[in-house]
Amino acid sequence: MSVLPRTVALGERRVGPGEPVYVIAELSANHGHDLDTARAIVAAAAEAGADAVKLQTYTADTMTIDARTPPFVVGDGTLWAGRNLYELYQEAATPWEWHAELQAQARDLGLDLFSTPFDATAVAFLDELGTPAMKIASFELVDLELIRAAAATGQSLIVSTGMATDAEINEAVEAAVGAGATGLVLLRCNSSYPAPPDEMDLRTIPAMARRWSVPVGFSDHTLGTTAATVAVALGASVLEKHLTLRRSDGGPDAAFSLEPDEFGAMVA
Repeated sequence: MSVLPRTVALGERRVGPGEPVYVIAELSANHGHDLDTARAIVAAAAEAGADAVKLQTYTADTMTIDARTPPFVVGDGTLWAGRNLYELYQEAATPWEWHAELQAQARDLGLDLFSTPFDATAVAFLDELGTPAMKIASFELVDLELIRAAAATGQSLIVSTGMATDAEINEAVEAAVGAGATGLVLLRCNSSYPAPPDEMDLRTIPAMARRWSVPVGFSDHTLGTTAATVAVALGASVLEKHLTLRRSDGGPDAAFSLEPDEFGAMVA
């Protein structure tokens, strides 16, 4: 396996050991399909001290089919248990036509903006947009063709590992390197929503850094900020946390998102 750099370029920042923590505000579904709300969250992220805002790039039709049989209904263990996947993705999707406007706003505020693609059409769209990185979601870590397509753009990859075994992480890293990845960040993650703090296994962060010799961060779905703070103390180079204007606004991700004052306190 080729040796990946110990620090990675994300926008104008270097990320990795010895560098300041790179903080990502995940917008996800908290826009409620209102562009003004999405813009307000981007502004709140900048005010709170984030370095980047992250979107998710998909449509319900590129993710699943509109079916009601058990494989297409969310199982137990998350806030979305019992929901039809197609309807959930329709509710949560960020319209693709918003991306350029939100990117321009973020740039004006000194933020990077990038996204999570879920298929090759989204990779091509984000590559044309000129984002500084692409995020591979935990559920997609075994989609090696998606990883190769994203790595081939020359953008840095940030890969969540919440669903993965060590062998699957190895395969993902090898796929990224083989496709020409210029930089790779792995994120410790627990793919429960919300995630129990006592299941975070945060000592995995320095162990992952030793094993794969790349920057390691933390994608945090717990309530509050304690897990994020501990992760940074253990060496997390990147921190990703969902941001909403008000949890009372509701939506698929609101319950485990931080409000702007909480996000600012976490950054501090």
